[in-house]
Amino acid sequence: MDTFALVVTIGVALFFTYTNGFHDSANAIATSVSTRALTPRAALLMAAVMNLAGAFLGSGVAKTVSEGLIETPHGSGGMAILFSALVGAIVWNLITWYYGLPSSSSHALFGGMVGAALAGGITVYWSGVLEKIVIPMFLSPIVGMGLGYLVMLAIMWMFRKANPHKAKRGFRIAQTVSAAGMALGHGLQDAQKTMGIVVMALTIADVQDHNEIPAWVKITCALMLSLGTYAGGWRIMRTLGRRIIELDPPQGFAAETTAASVMYTASFLFHAPISTTHVITSGIMGVGATKRVSAVRWGVAKNIVAGWFITMPAAAGVAAVCYAAVTLVS
Repeated sequence: MDTFALVVTIGVALFFTYTNGFHDSANAIATSVSTRALTPRAALLMAAVMNLAGAFLGSGVAKTVSEGLIETPHGSGGMAILFSALVGAIVWNLITWYYGLPSSSSHALFGGMVGAALAGGITVYWSGVLEKIVIPMFLSPIVGMGLGYLVMLAIMWMFRKANPHKAKRGFRIAQTVSAAGMALGHGLQDAQKTMGIVVMALTIADVQDHNEIPAWVKITCALMLSLGTYAGGWRIMRTLGRRIIELDPPQGFAAETTAASVMYTASFLFHAPISTTHVITSGIMGVGATKRVSAVRWGVAKNIVAGWFITMPAAAGVAAVCYAAVTLVS
């Protein structure tokens, strides 16, 4: 097995994690920044630290990613598939970041894996794709929207007699905690997805014959996600923080608490790799709908949801083209 190919693939995986960080940093902090609960730099620093911590909380999601989605043949063919999958995900991340569209880095990665596998004539385990990716992709936003609506209703009822100014001030402080919880959940989910890819690369290269995650893989993936997060994703932050709905501190707290709860449940109970982007976006929509349905800018929301459906096939297409190019060159 070519050691150079292994090193390059791991390097590309770490760069994907970096793009994931700056692409998805908005997930954790957009609501806190838009409500002025946190300054942008303070929010990014907090998110970077909590992403780093979250990456070490478990390994269930990483093992889900590394098993049961596609066949991983040993040798240069398997490494080319992983490399192409990562390139497909990175390209889609950069395109959606440029246009400020909060798409899912996770689904870009999964789409890349499926596209590269199909291009390489490798078996795709469609039952695994359905159970681990497609069902959570539809279920998590529905849960996020419904739970966000209910959490916001509960907050409105509990604080119905409170002084509005004092309540908003209190929720600004509370948002520091909810944003930290959101960032921790993002690290728990997204750093582990890249860990799973690196473990696949090590297995393909016969460097290891098990699915345990080496300490250096955890550390490097966590650090790259944190560095990417600190780089910031201002374009997407504007979309989540302002364009869907004008959030106030109670709404921001409700959306972040909802999203964090869904991520922890998915990670610890089901080891399911869900999209943090889908969960926080749907949470914001659910929270906003309690004000009045027309308060949510559904035109913007429609474009975001359309982006969710396009992500996997688009990343798959880029990955397939990349695989064809790699095999042509080699």
